[in-house]
Amino acid sequence: MADRQTKIRTKTQGGDTDVLVLVSHPMESGLRPDPKDKDKKIPAHFIEKMTFALNGKEVANADLGPAVSTDPLVGIKLKGAKAGDKLKVTWSDNKGESGSGEATIG
Repeated sequence: MADRQTKIRTKTQGGDTDVLVLVSHPMESGLRPDPKDKDKKIPAHFIEKMTFALNGKEVANADLGPAVSTDPLVGIKLKGAKAGDKLKVTWSDNKGESGSGEATIG
C-alpha cells in the first residue's frame, strides 16, 4: 500500500464550519490505457466511501466512485461545530486500502 496523505482544513464563520479534505489517491477508473501496454487498461483504483465524525459521532458520509479526479478534494459544511471539537475523516477504496486524518476545529 502506498503512503496516502489525508489533509483537512477547517474554517468557521457565522456558526458554520467549512471542511475541506484532500486525499492523495490515484482515483483510476479502469478505463484508461496503460502507457506501457496499449492493449491493457490501468486497473480501477478509487475511493468508495468517506466518513466524517465530529467528536466521535458520524455527521456526514460521501460515496465516491471512478468518475472523481485524482487527489480528490471533498468539502462539507458543518453546523454547530465549536472551537476545540475533534473532526476525524476516514476513507476506504475498492482495493481495501483505507486512510484517515484528524483536525481540531479552530
